[in-house]
Amino acid sequence: MADKISGHLKVVLASASPRRKQLLEGAGYQVACIVSGAEEIEDHSLPPDRLALENASRKIARVARDFPDQIVLAADTVVWRNGRFFGKPTDREDAFRMVRELAGATHEVVTGVIIHFPGKEGVSFAESSQVTFHPLSDEQIRHYLLSIHPLDKAGGYAAQDDEGRLIQRIEGSVTNVIGLPLERLGEFLPL
Repeated sequence: MADKISGHLKVVLASASPRRKQLLEGAGYQVACIVSGAEEIEDHSLPPDRLALENASRKIARVARDFPDQIVLAADTVVWRNGRFFGKPTDREDAFRMVRELAGATHEVVTGVIIHFPGKEGVSFAESSQVTFHPLSDEQIRHYLLSIHPLDKAGGYAAQDDEGRLIQRIEGSVTNVIGLPLERLGEFLPL
């Protein structure tokens, strides 16, 4: 049975992502973050949903074994365009290159989610959203990157802090683009 504390569902998040933690807490869940230490792969031969689910699977395998009596959630978000993944940038110039390639175009953001439930079968799913960026000058991109910390974000940008600077339109779940599709998650983790 789900563990409830003070009326809130308790979830162990197999992640260090402050964005995922904030999304879950904002939705009313009590969250404990446990970093899995699992190595993420960047297998360009896999479709985005399979890659995101594979990385989420690696994270949950490490954490769920230590918390078998808790609900454990793992997620991984990938940015994909024209058959290429845009992972976390290695440095600011890599972030600049990524945002420049995404500027004026539409790309896909896919989050793979796996939930472990104590004593019953778990759930896995992938959610996809389409994100269109405004056309951007090099100066606009550099100014934007100075205003955020791009190195821990797939694609080098932050949807939650965008305020229309990069993103022209999102088709699908906005929270998915931030890192966790709360609309789908609510189907499996009701408050």
